[in-house]
Amino acid sequence: MSPHSSNPAPSVNFDTASFPELKNDLYIRTARGESTERAPVWCMRQAGRYLPEFRAIRVENEFFKVCRSPELATEVTVQPLRRYNGLLDAAIIFSDILVIPQAMGMEVQMIPGKGPHFPDPLRSPQDMARLTDKQVGFSVDKELDYVYKAITNTRHVLAGQAPLLGFVGAPWTLMAYMIEGGGSKTFALAKAWLFKHAAESHGLLTRIADVAAEFLIGQVRAGAQAVQVFESWAGELGPRDFAEFSLPYLARIASRVKSQYPDVPMTVFAKGAHYALEQLATETMYDVISLDWTIDPVSARQRIDSALEAKGQSGRSVVLQGNLDPTVLFGDEDTIRSRTKTMCQEFGAKGHIANLGHGMMPSHDPELLRVFLESVHESSKALRK
Repeated sequence: MSPHSSNPAPSVNFDTASFPELKNDLYIRTARGESTERAPVWCMRQAGRYLPEFRAIRVENEFFKVCRSPELATEVTVQPLRRYNGLLDAAIIFSDILVIPQAMGMEVQMIPGKGPHFPDPLRSPQDMARLTDKQVGFSVDKELDYVYKAITNTRHVLAGQAPLLGFVGAPWTLMAYMIEGGGSKTFALAKAWLFKHAAESHGLLTRIADVAAEFLIGQVRAGAQAVQVFESWAGELGPRDFAEFSLPYLARIASRVKSQYPDVPMTVFAKGAHYALEQLATETMYDVISLDWTIDPVSARQRIDSALEAKGQSGRSVVLQGNLDPTVLFGDEDTIRSRTKTMCQEFGAKGHIANLGHGMMPSHDPELLRVFLESVHESSKALRK
């Protein structure tokens, strides 16, 4: 198939009894704290609008239709691995963090040029009565089975080329969307809940966390080989509020998933929560902490190692992921190579999964992402010689 083909594979395979053998386990070995020959690399939003082959599919298919069609979701998931053959060390299933609010009974629309929109957001705690997760017969697995089918099918289509990652949005981030009705500059409505309706906020966060944990467990059962939790709006909370309204629920999700699948690598990305690295390392069970571009990797490693030692957890492995500023990819090739080399050097020769500090942007040039990927291969290999 052409690397720019927009035609999905003609058949689907939902057999979870046996999967193709994983040929490239670099991501898995690194996430488990092993020494490796180079840093694995993948990118958040690597399947997305910057790719012309993705845009070709979206011309005829609404966003959530792609998410809900296992055939289409598989196709857009594998597009970047097809284009960057041999350069990406992980695939991440094409879905959206807002499938959880949808599963809990809320309508979510994806408005072109604007982003997610909730026509009927939660405006008061009384509105929580509209959520369906406490209703008799509610089943996470039934509501989100289309994601499981996409994961299973994608595992077969990948044929072991790279591990497949599953993901969820974290409770505070999802709660913020559910109350604000979309993105926000101030998050005033959602944060007002925390201070005006603290008990109800904790109740909602607990409910979202439990759905998210069940969903991740189902994703692993369906074939996901590692998972990531996106706390995209962590940085909207100060340290005290993060410790109360985010951290316990991130920990709850990891604990639940690890109780079922202790060997499946888990990553947490609490964007903007630079103040919480120590707590994420010592008070949760995540194997990998993903850093945004505002955090110095050398300092992050020192802080985490010191915190683990102080808590008597120096035997625990915490791998770091990240963290090139995505806007560096708007630079020229020499700048991208230079900044990528510096990034790899700062993370060091072990315990690093290379990534961007956030996701790919629609206006990125696909060929400049290739420069980043090639530079990670080259620079991280040189560090390990």
